[in-house]
Amino acid sequence: MSFLNFLVNQIFRQPPLFLGIVALVGLLFQKKSGSEVVKGTSKTIIGVIVLMKAVDIIVASIDPLSKAFTKLYAIPSTNAVKPIGFTNFVGQYGSTIGLVMVLAFAINLIVAKFTRFKNIFLTGHVFFWMAFLFVAIGIEGSLSGTKLIVFATALLSFYIIVTPALIRPFVKQVTGDDSFTIGHTTVGLSLIGALLGKWFGNKEKSMEDVKIPQSLEFLRETTITTGLVMFIVYIVVGFMVGHSVRVEAFGAANADSASLIVYAIMQGLTFGAGLTVLLTGVRLMLGEIIPAFKGIADKLIPNAIPALDCPMIFPYAPNSVLVGFIISMISSIIAIVVLASTGNITSAVIPLTVACFFDVGPAAVFANATGGRRGVIIASIVCGALLIVFEAMSIPLLQNTVSDFVQAFGGNDFSIWPVIVRNIMKLFGMS
Repeated sequence: MSFLNFLVNQIFRQPPLFLGIVALVGLLFQKKSGSEVVKGTSKTIIGVIVLMKAVDIIVASIDPLSKAFTKLYAIPSTNAVKPIGFTNFVGQYGSTIGLVMVLAFAINLIVAKFTRFKNIFLTGHVFFWMAFLFVAIGIEGSLSGTKLIVFATALLSFYIIVTPALIRPFVKQVTGDDSFTIGHTTVGLSLIGALLGKWFGNKEKSMEDVKIPQSLEFLRETTITTGLVMFIVYIVVGFMVGHSVRVEAFGAANADSASLIVYAIMQGLTFGAGLTVLLTGVRLMLGEIIPAFKGIADKLIPNAIPALDCPMIFPYAPNSVLVGFIISMISSIIAIVVLASTGNITSAVIPLTVACFFDVGPAAVFANATGGRRGVIIASIVCGALLIVFEAMSIPLLQNTVSDFVQAFGGNDFSIWPVIVRNIMKLFGMS
């Protein structure tokens, strides 16, 4: 248990170290010089750290916006059951989660070695949280001990093997090669987006080919564009929620109209800066992890490819990511208003701003590859609404354990899989 706890807390829950070890092993297998090994391993770790810090910047820049939406639209939960909570849950079931992760990763390697499913899941933080979630689902079904471990391991193994394989053809369509696939909670929504683009779009008219007038040439700069969009969103929402909510969500110093404008400018540009840092980290990591991974694949698992984090595809269609984010924000807010007005929300549902960017954004990239501009627009509208529907459906299904986790971070695979699995469990009489 001590060794497993070390793996979970010091390796698996540290994506930079996890991917750094992958790069190190790959470079050693290729018999690179000591200098190349140190450089490649270090740049991989640094690239992932840069990426993660960029995510922190982005999340911090939109967190006040999420709080404002919560105050404006959240529906008080009528559920009297108090969940364990995701923080306490990790402390209580950490060793079980660790064992499930180790077993599932071993199964992933064996399957990649001997079957046509050649992808290796390397997105460490998603790996951990999906293990965490499947353990919670098992507990909701009154499982414990060996049965719980077998149940969660089977689900996690299936997830990390099958979902990257399902999205792999679309990743190839976006990138033009087959050097990696995506291992992330966006897969469910991204498959929906890709199919909607294929069915209703026209891939000959790409969102990336949109001509921008010279007077608006500055919009090609990702930092400026995202900053401007977030500035507008903050201004609109700030005036919608009123002074008292602004005090609580944005702080008293930013509650009056003049201060709100300055605050919105800074939050918007901070978001743009975070996105710029994120793309820098992606490029840094991509340049090192792919060649290093090839060393492992060539020696141990021929033709294996890594399943990596979703920002890996952002540079291939930045316009689509931005449009997907904006449209899904709008459609998700409309979905909350519609569900609230019809009385179909039984638990508190909040806007999922981060998911709009990191889950619907990739879905828009795939929709652009299969259906161009029309595909991006349709996929973003539908996926933005589905975020809220899936969130609302999944919260009651985890009411005794980690409903607060899917309430904050769901709408994506974190919500889709509990809905699927819990309903199957109920068919077999598992509460």
